[in-house]
Amino acid sequence: SPLRFTGKDIDFSYRFESSRRLGPHNRVCVTTESSKFEHLPVPAFGAHQAVNCGLALALLDCLKGQGYEIEDDQAVAGLAKTKLPGRMEIIHENPRVLVDGAHNADSIRAFIHATGQHVPYDSMVVIFGCCEDKDVEGMLQQLRYGADKVIFTRVNSPRSIYPDELAQLYTEICGKMCQTANTLGDALQIAKTAVSTGDLICITGSFYLVGEAKQLFNGKGVPI
Repeated sequence: SPLRFTGKDIDFSYRFESSRRLGPHNRVCVTTESSKFEHLPVPAFGAHQAVNCGLALALLDCLKGQGYEIEDDQAVAGLAKTKLPGRMEIIHENPRVLVDGAHNADSIRAFIHATGQHVPYDSMVVIFGCCEDKDVEGMLQQLRYGADKVIFTRVNSPRSIYPDELAQLYTEICGKMCQTANTLGDALQIAKTAVSTGDLICITGSFYLVGEAKQLFNGKGVPI
């Protein structure tokens, strides 16, 4: 089948807005040969998720062409119920803790931008850990554009890069001070002392780290 592009071969647009009911969010419009979706709210944060949403809706048109019976109202209902665990997910209040599984430079940039658009905060403290086979330098370059303070830790993987290595690289690349912690629990304790009302703790760099964070907060004892 021919390659088609949303926004070029398929009519697609999105816009950012804020409302009392939904708060800050994106809305998408997609028109295909068989469907027309207008001003649908995107249930996930970030412009990148609006683009992903448009692509998913456009794919429905391709599936219809293959004989699948998909009603537009079913698609709208399904979109409204969509959840993305580990992506721009707030897992704790007071202090607020947000997790995102961004693990490359592009997704870190999207995470920083989406947080600025959708989550009000005064200061951002980032807890970061990643695997050594990732674009470490690229991710650290992006962190400096949003993080007011960075704490490096290990992820629960044999491929984890050591916090001291991350800290040295971050200082060389960005010229900024940072801290290290051997465990996520220790990193959270450091972060807790650095935040006040209105601040935000973000955990990112790896889905391993996000998974560990969710386990910590879903356990009987809250780690901070």
